[in-house]
Amino acid sequence: MGAWLSSVVGSEGDGVGGLGDLPEGCIAEVLRRLDAPDICQLMQINRTFLDAGSSDFIWEEKLPKNYGYLVKKALEGEEKAEGLGANTEKLRAFVKKDVYALLCRRNSFDGGNKEFWLDKSTGGICMQISSKALSITGIDDRRYWNYIPIEESRFGAVAYLVQIWWLEVRGEIEFPFPEGTYSLFFRLHLGKPSKRLGRRSCITDNIHGWDLKPVRFQLSTLDGQQMQSKAYLAEPGVWSCHHVGDFVVNRSDEVTRVKFSLVQIDCTHTKGGLCVDSVLIEPKGLRQDNIYCA
Repeated sequence: MGAWLSSVVGSEGDGVGGLGDLPEGCIAEVLRRLDAPDICQLMQINRTFLDAGSSDFIWEEKLPKNYGYLVKKALEGEEKAEGLGANTEKLRAFVKKDVYALLCRRNSFDGGNKEFWLDKSTGGICMQISSKALSITGIDDRRYWNYIPIEESRFGAVAYLVQIWWLEVRGEIEFPFPEGTYSLFFRLHLGKPSKRLGRRSCITDNIHGWDLKPVRFQLSTLDGQQMQSKAYLAEPGVWSCHHVGDFVVNRSDEVTRVKFSLVQIDCTHTKGGLCVDSVLIEPKGLRQDNIYCA
């Protein structure tokens, strides 16, 4: 982008006019047609670009229709963490550029077990839900499950399956997602992550039962959308995102309710050695790495 900037902005004293010589209003009209990262880069050129790029109408076009609710949700999580009440004056004081920046960061809620943020490339919402926010059969019995601390989890800990006959992990989320198509994933890991002499390693001794029957994934929405998939879990030592399915949001002014599950309830054999980190919800097509689809 550097060569393009030089050509359109011009250099001081070279006698050649450029984009930098235009009135602030004209610059703002140009900026509104660019993506957010490009706008932020151009705002560093000079004070005129900075002021033009701070115009509310530029950033409001890049915000979801229901950004007001999303900002309140973000501030609620922040204020609860600080022991404060809802601060509507803080919301009113935000300019749209600050609103956009707030939503693009990871905003926690539900006691820190869930996070959401705005994806700059699609304008959709991404969300990550900790295993601690899921309903896991047998989670309170240490013969079956343990929560283990781990640096590779955004939430600092994962649910580790020691051994069980009946595997059932369920969850649901109610959230006003912006309009669009979203994909849902379970983030899983075969083997127990550990460190040895400062290097990452994986304990695989307890992995068993995953090659006999597939794990079944399912999601459903309140408006009748349903998706199912299945997969044999493999590749120990690798964090993988298993694609459950997609769902469509048609209205951002309504709460979307999504239920999802991971089950393997064939009681003819036990299974163990699985880490359940989280559930990810993202705009469709955003994730490209370590995806497993049925």
